[in-house]
Amino acid sequence: MPLKLYWWAGQPNFGDAISARVTAFAAGRGVVHAEPKAAEIFAIGSILQIVRRTHQGPRPDGSRPWIWGSGCMKPVRLDFVPQVRFAALRGPITESLLGVSAGAYGDPGLLVADALGDRPARADRIGIVPHMAHVDSPELAALVAAHPVLQLIDVRGDADAVCRQIGSCAHVLSSSLHGLVVADAYGVPNTWLDPAGIHQSPRLKFYDYAAGIGRALPRPLTLGEVPERLAALGDGPLGYTDGIEAAKAALLAAFPEELRRDEAA
Repeated sequence: MPLKLYWWAGQPNFGDAISARVTAFAAGRGVVHAEPKAAEIFAIGSILQIVRRTHQGPRPDGSRPWIWGSGCMKPVRLDFVPQVRFAALRGPITESLLGVSAGAYGDPGLLVADALGDRPARADRIGIVPHMAHVDSPELAALVAAHPVLQLIDVRGDADAVCRQIGSCAHVLSSSLHGLVVADAYGVPNTWLDPAGIHQSPRLKFYDYAAGIGRALPRPLTLGEVPERLAALGDGPLGYTDGIEAAKAALLAAFPEELRRDEAA
């Protein structure tokens, strides 16, 4: 039987869609989308608000789903905590907000390069990965048109293709959290773009993720600052590779053993 995984599927967005890919990789079995009340596991995304809304009391069958690398977008009421089990959380900010000890940090999206297997050839271009709320911004379109070195990567495209596009860049600029996560997974240098307007508390999830891998995260760039910074964007190795590798190892080690079983079982 495939593993029942919940991921946000309300709008096409590669960051949510890769949850199935990396969870299947960690579990060694297929996965299928499930509604929150039927899911065996929750993984990628700021989805703990959804878990809370759907798990304020015990499930009728007494089962408790696993949380593996999920995060908070803002503080959340804690009445759901006894109804779930924590294998890993995205970062220490989420852990602090929940008042639990997860034991492992990391966004499971860090596993996507390993899950996809092939490594795209590196191209001499700078990818710009906007949050889906920014994709159709006229300011963004004008920026890309004025600077041919920039390649717009649409997060609404096929998830595997989006990941490979990110992995082929010399540098990535992103207001999408998973633009940064996937760039980190491929070892591509990346810079945070201002996420203003994407959520009520747009920066929390970025700091949560970065703290989980020991990454310093300076103030995000605005689109208006990008032109003057293009020439100085680096394309060398990441300075926090050890933190990425530690998080990947922790995520795999923390994956619930009871969910690693043969698909036919």
